[in-house]
Amino acid sequence: MTKHDLDPGDIAELERRKRASLGQLLIRSARLLDERAMARLARRGAPGLRRAHTALLPYIDLEGTRLTDLAERARVTKQAVSQLVEELESAGVVERTPDPEDRRAKRVRFTPHGIKAMLHGLGVLEELEEELARAVGPKQIASLKKGLAALLAALETPTTT
Repeated sequence: MTKHDLDPGDIAELERRKRASLGQLLIRSARLLDERAMARLARRGAPGLRRAHTALLPYIDLEGTRLTDLAERARVTKQAVSQLVEELESAGVVERTPDPEDRRAKRVRFTPHGIKAMLHGLGVLEELEEELARAVGPKQIASLKKGLAALLAALETPTTT
């Protein structure tokens, strides 16, 4: 066996562990749910937002969020956030306003149009959730949401390791 030959046992083990991994399940589920939501929004004539835009939206506080905080929360560079915010501004979804605590800084916040767009998008996600509840059962969805909320709280708690 050369260094480029793949061991069938290793391949099978990799596939088994990928299918069982919580992280892999979360990533794949989130991606597929996002794809369905984006397709449904596109069919309904929603503005041409990309996945990169929608990934940023949950991190914008209603009172506004500094660009640096937005970049940190989304785990992307400030330059990438600036570009996405410019595109969202052009679509009328967000606006930059002066930061009341620091005149040099700007905050990004939703416009009235952006709030309506967010409510519409959340409505689509709720529709998809109802469809999934019919497919796997409402108790499963309720349990999943409860578990994910607990998981999120645990992951948001700083650790010393």
